[in-house]
Amino acid sequence: MANYSTRYGATIRKRASGVKAKKQAKYKCEACGKMTVRRVSTGIWRCRHCNATYAGGAYTMTTPEGEVARRLINDITKR
Repeated sequence: MANYSTRYGATIRKRASGVKAKKQAKYKCEACGKMTVRRVSTGIWRCRHCNATYAGGAYTMTTPEGEVARRLINDITKR
């Protein structure tokens, strides 16, 4: 991140640039299957193609806890 120059230390700058990249990335929409889901605000994600809105993590579309919950729900419904 060019905003910080030599301040705050290399590790923190690398961590911040990783978070920024995840926040600005496009994610796959579960409804239409296109890579058009973008972050609207903290925890709110919207597909630009079909306008589907999702609740997710602050900086990524899903959180590790959300993935675990999704797998558990899928296992229960398959039985």
